[in-house]
Amino acid sequence: MADDYSLIRATGWARSLPLSSEIRTAREWTRQHLNTLGWTTRAPETVDDILLTVSELVTNAHRHARSSAQLVLTWDGTCLHVSVHDSSPELPRPRVPAPDALGGRGMQLIDALADTWQSRPCPNGKTVTACFRPPKAATDRADSH
Repeated sequence: MADDYSLIRATGWARSLPLSSEIRTAREWTRQHLNTLGWTTRAPETVDDILLTVSELVTNAHRHARSSAQLVLTWDGTCLHVSVHDSSPELPRPRVPAPDALGGRGMQLIDALADTWQSRPCPNGKTVTACFRPPKAATDRADSH
C-alpha cells in the first residue's frame, strides 16, 4: 500500500540571495516563476501580494538577521508556499510600532496579505513560510503545468 506522500505533486524553485543582493532581484525572480504558473495574467492582485511578501521576508532576513536569504517557492496545486530561511534563531512576531515609526509593520502586512503564515526554528536559523491561494481561474491554469 502506498503512503499518502506518494500522492503529493509539487513544483518548486529555490534561490539564494546574499546580503549584497537587491530586494528587486528577489521580486523579479519570483515574478518570472509566477508567470510560468499563469498567475501574472490571471491573478495579478495575488501576484502583487506575493511580491510584497517576498520583499518583506527577504528584507527581514537581510536587515534583522544580517543574513543571506534562501528563497523557496513551492506550488502544490492548492497553495503557493513562499519560504525564506535565514540564519537567525529569533522567530518573527507581529508588533505594534509607534505611529511615526518607519518600520516594524512587515509581519502585520504579511498577516494581512497571506492566507496563512508560520515560522519555525531550524538547526541553522529559522524559516518563515506564507501560503497564497489564487483565485480559481489561476488555479486551473497552474494545475495544467
